[in-house]
Amino acid sequence: MPGLGAILTAIVTPFDERNRVNEESFVALMRELADHGSDGFVVAGTTGEASTLTDEEQLGLIGLAVAECPEGKTIVAGTGTNDTRHAVHLTERATELGADAMLVVTPYYNRPSRAGLVRHYRAVASATDKPVVLYNIPSRTGTNMPPDLLAELAQIENVSGVKQANPDELQLIDGLDLYAGDDPTFLRTLELGGAGVVSVASHIVGDELRRMLDEPEQRAEIDASLQDVYRTLFLTSNPTCTKAALNLLGREVGGLRLPLVEANEEETSAVREMLERHGLLAGTPA
Repeated sequence: MPGLGAILTAIVTPFDERNRVNEESFVALMRELADHGSDGFVVAGTTGEASTLTDEEQLGLIGLAVAECPEGKTIVAGTGTNDTRHAVHLTERATELGADAMLVVTPYYNRPSRAGLVRHYRAVASATDKPVVLYNIPSRTGTNMPPDLLAELAQIENVSGVKQANPDELQLIDGLDLYAGDDPTFLRTLELGGAGVVSVASHIVGDELRRMLDEPEQRAEIDASLQDVYRTLFLTSNPTCTKAALNLLGREVGGLRLPLVEANEEETSAVREMLERHGLLAGTPA
């Protein structure tokens, strides 16, 4: 799966003033991110507020991303749900639309058994001929996939990678490309020999993340300098502060859909101060 790239931005879904998907803003943001470190994009993931998108909106975004994807970049479609039939349907359609790979989260809320997880991923993987990236994030789903289960799932045809958002179990698994599921574990992932990161911070510090790849001797120093970025973007539920940062930077990504709400005054102030510290707002020192 080397073609997916190392820095995959979990791109936000912009909304307009009526809370509709803003396709123009989405394309503009994707192109800008492509010029600032991103190798590809996870479309309709957690950061993209997939949980409040209709199927029509979700598949429309994936199709739009494929059609407008900058040359040499990749599109990873978020197609996971807690209903196997639904995940299969989304995976089939995303494959038809031309996505380069699928990101499939562990089923949430119903918390399937190990046998159920294996059958779920077999069904989803059989619905596509594209790489399937497992997404392990027990803090959101209530279900963890331990390394021995990941190793078993790696034997399924098309299952090629894992986005690991359980930092306690960040390790290489034979047959799976390892992607950091959180920006703070990007450095550890690189040190382990992993493939890269599915990043939120790349929305605003993509060039710095690229330096972590291009300047390995400076990785620890760069990572240390970005810790406040990582913390600030997750002061509250993602992508609240990410959208606040982008809007302050003039990217016009709009608000969020309920039950998520826009950043409050304190959160917005913290985001603004972080952007100023890093010289990202016009007229502020680097």
